[in-house]
Amino acid sequence: MKKALLVINPSAGGEKAKHYRHAATAKLASYFDEVEVKETQKGGDARDFARAAAKEKIDSVFVMGGDGTVNEGISGLAEQDYRPKFGFFPLGTVNDLARALDIPINPQEAIDALDFEHTKPLDIGKINDHYFMNVIAIGVIPEAVRDVSAEDKTKFGKMAYLISGLKKIVQNETYAFALEVDGEEILVESTTLLIGLTNSIGGHENFLPDAEVNDGLLHLVYLKDSNLLESIKAIPSLVQGVTDSNQSIGYRTFEKAHIALTNKHSLGTNVDGDEGDDLPVDVTILPSHLTVYSGR
Repeated sequence: MKKALLVINPSAGGEKAKHYRHAATAKLASYFDEVEVKETQKGGDARDFARAAAKEKIDSVFVMGGDGTVNEGISGLAEQDYRPKFGFFPLGTVNDLARALDIPINPQEAIDALDFEHTKPLDIGKINDHYFMNVIAIGVIPEAVRDVSAEDKTKFGKMAYLISGLKKIVQNETYAFALEVDGEEILVESTTLLIGLTNSIGGHENFLPDAEVNDGLLHLVYLKDSNLLESIKAIPSLVQGVTDSNQSIGYRTFEKAHIALTNKHSLGTNVDGDEGDDLPVDVTILPSHLTVYSGR
């Protein structure tokens, strides 16, 4: 008997989840013998529900919510001895993983398009003892994300992050990073360092055009900007999509890295849009770690 768990974040997408709950449940019930529905009440619930489902060895876990809820669902399954297949219905502002997997951004369209026979392997990133599905941002970006209010996200959508990021870049506070990437030591002075897993970052689907959801690689991008003029020169490279290093952008792929500062100052990270650990951090890839329902 095939069983599925549907975890719903009722506050996601401006509380839109209640409008799609019945349609999602009916879609799952058309394929699975049993569908259990749980609603989150606080942060960490989706992770805990998914982890319990893995221990129960059910067939599939689905979540309905934004990127944070999707991250929690994946985190609950990561590195479990048995890992159910994973699926999700996007209700977030950015929905990067949905974009990377060709899942419709409209929730109803995502429900209608779900094909239970169409899955693919999905890489998962690990930062210290936590997991991520899309991106780690270090430098001015975490500060910019924190500055975006719920009102701005509702009003401007994903553009709210770009506007806030540009404001921070103008301030041009740089950091001296000491990286050990696949055994190679690299010193970097930059305002911004990004580690991506998929082609889509911040809702920009061509940010890392060579990145695949199952290529077994992490993608490091950093700005070569010790002053404001260099920051401005880097923007066209980011907009056009990063495929190689140039005078303004550093880029390379890797499997394992240690990231620290050369001084003793404290600097936080942003992991899939939420606050992460302060530096130093260890980052690694878990290749083809989950089986995910994807678009065609």
